[in-house]
Amino acid sequence: MARPEKDRIVHKPPLFSEFKPVGIPSNALTEVLLTLDEYEAFRLADHLGMSQLEAAEEMEVSRPTFTRLIEKARKKIADFIVQGKVLSIQGGNIHFRRNIIKCLDCGHMFQMNMDDSFSDCPDCGSKNLMNLAGGFGHGQCCANRGGGNGGNGGRRGHHGGRQ
Repeated sequence: MARPEKDRIVHKPPLFSEFKPVGIPSNALTEVLLTLDEYEAFRLADHLGMSQLEAAEEMEVSRPTFTRLIEKARKKIADFIVQGKVLSIQGGNIHFRRNIIKCLDCGHMFQMNMDDSFSDCPDCGSKNLMNLAGGFGHGQCCANRGGGNGGNGGRRGHHGGRQ
């Protein structure tokens, strides 16, 4: 019997979760699914330039596990670009360290720890906020639901659904 996978650490949710070629409707394209842990491996290695050992430590996984994640991510991203598919980022066995909150009125985005609560935009005071981690895990989408803590019902963090 296979050992259950432990959560991989993702620093914060991506700002965007879908990418596609311009001018072609999404429903006419084949989807490539990039899990959040594959996204994080790609971000750490190819965007930030971390070594595999540094990135594995950051994600709290072994170096061989990180190698498998980055190889899958690169293959999927290459397929998306070369074949002109839709790239969707979602799912995976993950735990966010930080969250990004976006004000839907003024567009201001701010970061916070997953267990911090919020209720108003620090820029304009609006309560019309979107919890970006909530779209990837258990949370509601708007901050003004669920007691002003991002709609996460008081949970300490969000996990992506298994795919």
